[in-house]
Amino acid sequence: MAKTKIVSTDDILLMLCKSVTTVLTTATSDEINYSAMVQKINRTCLKPDIGCFVLFDGGFSGLVVINFTASAALELYQAYLSNMGIPKEELAVSHTSDEVGNVLGELMNQMIGDFISNVGKQLQTPINQNQPKMLTINKEVLLSINTNLDRPQARRVTFTTERNNIFYLELAMDKTEFIQLHEFEQQADFDPDDILEGEANKRVAREQLEKKSEEPSGSDNLLDELGI
Repeated sequence: MAKTKIVSTDDILLMLCKSVTTVLTTATSDEINYSAMVQKINRTCLKPDIGCFVLFDGGFSGLVVINFTASAALELYQAYLSNMGIPKEELAVSHTSDEVGNVLGELMNQMIGDFISNVGKQLQTPINQNQPKMLTINKEVLLSINTNLDRPQARRVTFTTERNNIFYLELAMDKTEFIQLHEFEQQADFDPDDILEGEANKRVAREQLEKKSEEPSGSDNLLDELGI
């Protein structure tokens, strides 16, 4: 008899950590690491210098918080835009800039989106997210989930950037276990860039076809010349 596979809350946390490192490493072309030791905490908080949070619900509910130090926020922001080809002299130099918050919010959205995709494939349960909220703060702000959790658990993980700047991820969710009843095939991974490129190619081909159909044929040109 096959051994029953059980996925715990900490396994879900590991999926989230992998999504964070994968998205940030791809976006910045820098190496992002997280600690092998996870801290149990009693509450989730937004902390200085930049705090970002997002709620998700569906198969299970939870709250994800990422607290960036000023140096980590600037490093990730600058590395991301530099990787996109933006000149360094055009980048913000203060973590309080709105542009820094907007970029980190965009990255947070990508991280949670990747996490949700993996949950759907590996746990076969759908969850949804709201829009990430980013705040530049100088005091600690306590956050709680506006839902009933039977056995809430909270975890904190330390992340390190390539320049050894620190930021922290906090996850709060109900204690849960997923038990695999039978084997199943996971959906194949897809690259969003490939999909966008494919759609762009289809649009170009369609426009060329429409343009070609609007051009008069050789016989039409001859009739026009004869005045018929």
